Amino acid sequence: MSKKQRGAASVPASTIQQMNLGEFAHRMIDEQFHHMVEQEAAVVADRDPEYLHQMRVGSRRLYTVLQVFADAIELPKSAKAQRVRKLTKVLGKLRDLDVQIDSLQTDYQPHLTGAEQRHLTEAIAQLQQQRRKALAGSTEVLSKPRYQDLKTAYENWLMHPRVTAIAQMPMQTLLPDLLTPLMARSLLHPGWLLPAAEFSQATAPILHDLRKACKHVRYQAEFFAPFYGAAFKAWMKDLRSLQDSLGNLQDLHVTRSLIKDVLPKGTTMTHFLQLVSDNEQAILSEWDSTRQLYLDAERRYALYHQLLQPNESEAEQAPENGQSAKRSASAKGRRSSRTQRSARKKAAEQSAENGTANDQKVS
Repeated sequence: MSKKQRGAASVPASTIQQMNLGEFAHRMIDEQFHHMVEQEAAVVADRDPEYLHQMRVGSRRLYTVLQVFADAIELPKSAKAQRVRKLTKVLGKLRDLDVQIDSLQTDYQPHLTGAEQRHLTEAIAQLQQQRRKALAGSTEVLSKPRYQDLKTAYENWLMHPRVTAIAQMPMQTLLPDLLTPLMARSLLHPGWLLPAAEFSQATAPILHDLRKACKHVRYQAEFFAPFYGAAFKAWMKDLRSLQDSLGNLQDLHVTRSLIKDVLPKGTTMTHFLQLVSDNEQAILSEWDSTRQLYLDAERRYALYHQLLQPNESEAEQAPENGQSAKRSASAKGRRSSRTQRSARKKAAEQSAENGTANDQKVS
């Protein structure tokens, strides 16, 4: 966690819960932007792969923030979301090589002998050569005026933010509207329909795309964690576990293709490929039960219902599969629906009094 994030984390949840949309958007952009740029010097110096990882994460989170709050903020052209996304892709090429090299050295090289170990050493050497080129490319991008303009644009916006009329609305009123779009896209993803038995090199990109969708949902959920309780945080933990599992599966898919591409045609790597296959099957053995959980109608309704219950009790449990989730959701809905309607009516009345002029500044 960066110094900027540590400072932000000290803000009481009760203070955050009273923010309007513009104030909260400003806070999130400030946090993710500074986390990203604080890694820059160490990335250029190539001190440790973790700095690159954190810079890439920061750029991804910033991009997600811009998606979530697009209707509330007005950014200059140099700070648009697509500029951030392009930076993420540049950093991603270098990061992917770091992950691949580390995996080959740690997970496979110690378990091989003889010719296969020598072949793997050759493959690692080629990847390290590719990494040197990717590092030079990333360093060049970070030194170009386009990236410097992006930083300047965000620094200026953070000092003098421009927002739209809807930015005056209370966060408590808008939480379901902000949270449901990305969740809907992830739950409607075709990857949930892919059984383990049909996983192959051809279908692997489907689950990789599902992983990216889940990652965006998790980033978004983490932004809004101060507004929710224990059940919401437990769901965030489940998302992280799911993302890691699908990420490991994608890494294995890439590893198999990688060895085929970098080694001479006809090179035999029987033991290596068996290790890859065993690791792949270990992950897939749990995939069908996981995907069925997210295809279950009661589970899906429970997840959506959870978004309608901000500031829930810390004693609440995460949504469960089956009848228990249905009973829990129904009971909570009956207890809280009247209170929720009253709170939203009050928040809307307060918003109307605050005015709806365009191009308001965040105080």
